[in-house]
Amino acid sequence: MPYRPHLIKDKRIKKLVEAHGPFTLKKRKKIYIYLCASIMSQQLSTKVADVIYRRFLHLYDGKEPTPEQILDTPATTFRSIGLSNAKAAYVHNVARFALEQGMEHKVLSKLSNDEVIAYLTQIKGVGRWTVEMLLMFALGREDVFSIDDLGIQNAMLHLYKLDRTDKKIFREKLVTISGKWSPYRTYACIHLWHWKDNSPAKGK
Repeated sequence: MPYRPHLIKDKRIKKLVEAHGPFTLKKRKKIYIYLCASIMSQQLSTKVADVIYRRFLHLYDGKEPTPEQILDTPATTFRSIGLSNAKAAYVHNVARFALEQGMEHKVLSKLSNDEVIAYLTQIKGVGRWTVEMLLMFALGREDVFSIDDLGIQNAMLHLYKLDRTDKKIFREKLVTISGKWSPYRTYACIHLWHWKDNSPAKGK
């Protein structure tokens, strides 16, 4: 757990590190599948999201489809497994981008975090938060801080006795505090999520 000596310098994070972990990050080869799963899971409970994802795979005999197969699947079929019209369109957008622009792990791995965010948020339906989760849980980046994640905000609000009345000042304090965790901010975020067991959906 190489991040431990650095993170435990923060007394509040130290308590979380001692209570949980260690955590390891995984890298996923099929980035487009991760993005599709993330889109499907938005605003849904983990249980419901898992059911829909299994239905999605069932459309392709239980295997992860290629971008071509996803594009060849009508939106009405995606609607039949529980996706909204918008999510069906977004899943098609991801597959189209993967084919036309490229989304290979070896290509994205050469880009900085900000470059990956700028690249993938070109896709309609893919926002900054989704790409931050991808950086953490699909590309295995160790130094990502998702400032707009509500779970992280709530944990830091409580642990550091912050006040969110003034949003600008609140965000500045979040950035200042998290800066001390670098280059292991991803692990700090994971510990913050586990503080109240409010971990985000991480795709499949």
